[in-house]
Amino acid sequence: MATPRKAAADTKSVALVLGGGAPNATLMAGSLEAFIDRKVHFDVISTAGAGALIGLLYSAPKSGDPRASLRALIDMGVDDAIYDRFPVNYKVFNKPGPLADFWRQLVAANPLVAALQRQQDDGAGGRFLNDWAQLILATLCPSDLSAKSTGLCAHVPFIDHIVDFDALATSDSQFYLNAYNLTKHRMDCWDKTQIGKDQFLAALSFPFIYPPYLLDGDYYIEGAAIDTLNFKSLYQHHRAPIDSIVVFDVLGCERIMHPPTDLYDAWVQSIITPLVELARDDLKLFEALHNIDPDTGKKRSEVLRVNYESLLSTADFAQELAWSHSNLARLYDIGYEAGHLFCDQNAAALGL
Repeated sequence: MATPRKAAADTKSVALVLGGGAPNATLMAGSLEAFIDRKVHFDVISTAGAGALIGLLYSAPKSGDPRASLRALIDMGVDDAIYDRFPVNYKVFNKPGPLADFWRQLVAANPLVAALQRQQDDGAGGRFLNDWAQLILATLCPSDLSAKSTGLCAHVPFIDHIVDFDALATSDSQFYLNAYNLTKHRMDCWDKTQIGKDQFLAALSFPFIYPPYLLDGDYYIEGAAIDTLNFKSLYQHHRAPIDSIVVFDVLGCERIMHPPTDLYDAWVQSIITPLVELARDDLKLFEALHNIDPDTGKKRSEVLRVNYESLLSTADFAQELAWSHSNLARLYDIGYEAGHLFCDQNAAALGL
């Protein structure tokens, strides 16, 4: 759950914007752990795409422990010894189809698989055994993928095991999530009382990776594919004044683009680079237009950016799209350090 508000007469109203882009997930998660350390409270959290997962683990983790839930994202990464030879994240992206769903249920119920998963905490050896077993099981998993499929992967099958949507509805921060309604050709936005597993899956259905998600008779795709930073919710849906808006700085495509190492790397770059440029443009547009009060001409809120570039090396930029375990762990630590630096620099604006 989110950090409780501190009682104070001059409490600042602070919002958090978590945008799309799965490779940034552990950077954002590390910063949020730092915010937990510093007891930062957010009155409203606005999310899109992969940012929704980070926000939900921070606001309503199934375990009740946001710090542990955020740090567990590092284990989405594949053991380096495997990833160096097979650079695909089979742990995150799952095969589609009813038989694949049934296969995953059988695997989840297998006590041997559960025992291997527990070995991840025993260091590199245990992690290698677990990830190798998952690779074999993913390879054996049946699939109905064909030329007529509308997406490569099954919708995220594990979200209700790691997020407590009932706890989200009663949390002390407002929470927004956007998704694009393909049927009605509009952006829809849900608040914390409306968000459940179906809304999350609809909001994370990035085109081609996942098929459009059918919800209440309408088809949805990921809102971040069109609006990567869900700023609109802050003023269109959230009526209370906001003193400060915290946003994680968007890394430009000139930083993360590089000669691809293989076909998979080239494909990932083709997806992510337009997203990050769209996010940068959205941030500029928000600061120049939407954050200006039309009546007074003054800024509605102060936009505070968590900066990562000063802490990232050239090698880090080149590896930011990689799903290896060591890379996700390194990015998490960088995010954690950046979060503490941000709090030091913006203590007054955060009400610390």
